[in-house]
Amino acid sequence: MIRQKPPAIMLPPPTPHRALLDLDAVGKALDTFTTLPCPARPTPNSLSRWFDISSTRLTSLLTSHASSKRPCPRSKPWWSPRLSSLRREYHKFARISRLDQSPLNWSNVKSSRRTYFKAIASAKRTHRSDFLSLATPRSVWTAKRFAFGRPQQRFPDLAGASDLAQVAETLLDHFFPSKPPPPPLLCLELYEDYTPLTSKEISRALFKSSNTSAPGPDHIPYSVWKSVHRIKPSLLSSLLDPLLAHGFHPPSLKKALGIVLDKPGKPSYDLPSSFRVIVLLRTLSRILERVVASRLSAQAAICSLIHPLQCGSFPGRSTANAALVLPHNVDSFHGLRYKVSTLFLDVKGGFDNVESPSLLSLLRRKGVSPYLIQWVGSFLRDRTCHLTLQGSTRLFAPVSVGVPQGSPISPLLFVIYVSSLHLEIPRSLIISYVTGTGYWFRYGFVLCICFRIRVQETCMPC
Repeated sequence: MIRQKPPAIMLPPPTPHRALLDLDAVGKALDTFTTLPCPARPTPNSLSRWFDISSTRLTSLLTSHASSKRPCPRSKPWWSPRLSSLRREYHKFARISRLDQSPLNWSNVKSSRRTYFKAIASAKRTHRSDFLSLATPRSVWTAKRFAFGRPQQRFPDLAGASDLAQVAETLLDHFFPSKPPPPPLLCLELYEDYTPLTSKEISRALFKSSNTSAPGPDHIPYSVWKSVHRIKPSLLSSLLDPLLAHGFHPPSLKKALGIVLDKPGKPSYDLPSSFRVIVLLRTLSRILERVVASRLSAQAAICSLIHPLQCGSFPGRSTANAALVLPHNVDSFHGLRYKVSTLFLDVKGGFDNVESPSLLSLLRRKGVSPYLIQWVGSFLRDRTCHLTLQGSTRLFAPVSVGVPQGSPISPLLFVIYVSSLHLEIPRSLIISYVTGTGYWFRYGFVLCICFRIRVQETCMPC
């Protein structure tokens, strides 16, 4: 059994602060930047190599015009130039007093120290008061952290794990259980029904992306891509269009970071189930995924891929729809003097338990565009993840996933996959929200629905 200790507080080396770009210099550099020509008849390897070279050239250009940062765990948001001046004055008198220990010098040390620490206390109070006066619902957790501090991070102490490699392997097996892979991709083709990717689609995808969303392995936030797209709108579409046209998602965009967090309130932390993982994907990949999600949503409405009362994970349908439909139908049942029963179902580990061959087969049967089916299969195939644990290697390990967490298209793929679980029951109401389903039906149908659910479990799409 291996026990890990919290890491010592050390200053990290300077890294490029990609969120703070010299936009004038970037604009001049992007004027002459062009992507390499895509291979005429690409194979998976050649198209992946073309994308890696083009994206690396672009990210290197952005990094060269980014300032350096060196984040410190002791950073003080309340610090001011006045405090820097008072600190220099206090240190000056302290040095003089060590050389000449006269009463006057010692008096100056005490006076400057008192003034310095009083100014620190005043700056802290002012910063805390100003922050709370401008607090919003989004900053309430920051206010809680100010009041109680950060909780101590717990590290996995797993039975049978003798080193960090075994800890990471055990967690990966738990978080990403083995699944049957999609069929291998042997060749690429250009699909006749494909519509070229436009800069407007990229703009809509970026508009829906938050600048505060954590980036993945490339550490490039959405704000950088928004600036690049604003300066040169055709650049991202020219980089991503060949991938979607051939239904291909390159391996470099399928690398993810897994942040392991402990679940609070657990009696012990020697089991993988006492932890959860937050998966961070590359922002450039999520831009393409959001574009595909938009196109697949449009076809889902035409091909009846989504149940009519599916709320959430679909444009125009949210929890507000469920909140309006539910009381209306319950009141209708009550008006007919019926008793209403409710059954709630939750799919445990829904995203992880999607079988990609069954999902792809369902998309084919419903008549989805072939290039989208090919892209979804490529997107779900050969994914890798690196768990960020203290002392662990920086290698990406292959993982078997259903649909990856943190992806904009994963909720849509999941609700398409479970659409067959919406049972047709007389005088009933079925409302589904992502991984949960609620059934409201007239009294007397409880045994019927329980029986049909058991039958339906054996009739998932294949």
